[in-house]
Amino acid sequence: MNNTITSCSSPLEKSSTYKWLFGLVMVAVVALGWKYPLLGFIVPAAMSAGIIGGFVKGRWVCGNACPRGSFLDSWFSLVSGDREIPHILKNTKLRLTILSALMGFMVFRLAQNPSSVDHWGIVFWQMCAVTTIAAIGLGIRYSARSWCSLCPIGTIAGAAGKGKHPLQVSASCKLCHLCENNCPMQLEIARYRLTGQSEESDCIKCSECISVCPHKDVLSWPTKAAA
Repeated sequence: MNNTITSCSSPLEKSSTYKWLFGLVMVAVVALGWKYPLLGFIVPAAMSAGIIGGFVKGRWVCGNACPRGSFLDSWFSLVSGDREIPHILKNTKLRLTILSALMGFMVFRLAQNPSSVDHWGIVFWQMCAVTTIAAIGLGIRYSARSWCSLCPIGTIAGAAGKGKHPLQVSASCKLCHLCENNCPMQLEIARYRLTGQSEESDCIKCSECISVCPHKDVLSWPTKAAA
């Protein structure tokens, strides 16, 4: 994959309208959660949705219903970088370390005042604020969805949904690589034409690859009957 990720469409064209609106949910939590702690509870709701959804369709929630993911795909895409995501950010040991550290810290902080709803809200807000700062930093340095390679919830969802609702790749693929150049997670896609479906657990089911493929029916999602 090239160090510079090219795209055949602008951020405005690539992001659905609902993502521009849904992304504001994350902005509201980060900007106002310190003052209105109840907003922080949007964070565990999103976390739960991602994990539960993982058992059904893998990382589908990450690509379609995650407030931060929507923000990264829409508003943030106007200023994010377009460079290759380093392989170290996809390293399993690093991801598990971050998962353990963040979840351990969250439990520790919640336990400091377990009876206070406001305290819980503040803790969730802090978790969202810290990880969002990390996401923005990585996104500016590399590409918009760089953080999603490390995201603890994405890691859990990917593991839980490995093999669920995989992208179908036809043998008629022409190897133009437009799909890979437009994949926000920078995953390999074309090579799976030999096996018929992607084995990438970090696929966020966003359908960007399908939308840019110039060849009809080369890329698709499983039908209900096949799934």
